[in-house]
Amino acid sequence: MDNITLKMLAKELNLSTAAISKALRDSHEISFETKRRVQELATRLNYIPNAYAGSLRRKKSKTIAVVLPEVADSFFSLAINGIEAVAEEKGYHVLIYLTHEHFDREQAILKNFQNGRVDGVLMSLTAETDSYQHICDLSSKQIPLVFFDRICEVKDTAKITTNDFESSYLATKHLIDCGCRRVAILSISNHLSISNKRLEGYEQALKAHLPDQPPVNVVFCGNDPDTNSLFLKKIMGEEERPDGIIATVEKLTTSIYLTCKELALSIPEDVKVVSFSNNSSAPILNPSLTTITQPAFEMGRAAANTLFKALEKKNGILMNENLVIPSELIVRGSTVAGA
Repeated sequence: MDNITLKMLAKELNLSTAAISKALRDSHEISFETKRRVQELATRLNYIPNAYAGSLRRKKSKTIAVVLPEVADSFFSLAINGIEAVAEEKGYHVLIYLTHEHFDREQAILKNFQNGRVDGVLMSLTAETDSYQHICDLSSKQIPLVFFDRICEVKDTAKITTNDFESSYLATKHLIDCGCRRVAILSISNHLSISNKRLEGYEQALKAHLPDQPPVNVVFCGNDPDTNSLFLKKIMGEEERPDGIIATVEKLTTSIYLTCKELALSIPEDVKVVSFSNNSSAPILNPSLTTITQPAFEMGRAAANTLFKALEKKNGILMNENLVIPSELIVRGSTVAGA
């Protein structure tokens, strides 16, 4: 049988389509008996409402988009869970778009949203993003946009972050307290606000706690694990190699562990490791991984709640607000033997 429509139900019951629609929405304008008849017929004929058609009439898609650089990182997977928990309560669908850390893909995705495909956007920038016209173009279409984790500081809108400066400072100080005197930090961008804050926290901790030691050692990595491994082999093969490493993103941890294994360097005896990571496997690595664990689920949920507050307003305007949810240092075996 063809898809059952409101018109078919209306014809069968000799009612108007408006009455059928109101009955299915349990409107107070329709009598109990009429509602019962409509519901029974809809159930018997397996009527499925056309949500898309209804959204067109309301000029709402009942859909939000989440634009992410990747999902392999457990932070983003957990953040999606937080977002979907809120969206489900609000009766919205969630579409996930991956940029794979490519700026041109990010531009194309946001351009695609300008036709009203989605009601609002939650977004975390790519490592390549260094200009923001595509973001301004989307905002000009009155589509609410909330940033989380990797934010655009020059755009006046809501932003959900964690305390990246303080967390990186704490990670660096922890390595110093554990006896490290040559601490290196691995970063993926010199554009992203989140990367710069983590670098600043690292540099400030060195100045405060190792003022007479060698200068900062920043290693910029990319998306290719093989290339990252080459970088690490170079710096870890030097005579004055780092005795402590901070990975500012989770995916660099594997390269660190594999490089140390290949060079026969023991963690934590030869080199101590801290990673910004939400990976559930951190406690069972050999050795277990000391982490800066971000409140990923809470950040996703907060970002979604902020977006829906805007969607519930008539003008959909987002305030230029900043919500910071603290991360936690969890000490394990990669920095303290036996921990």
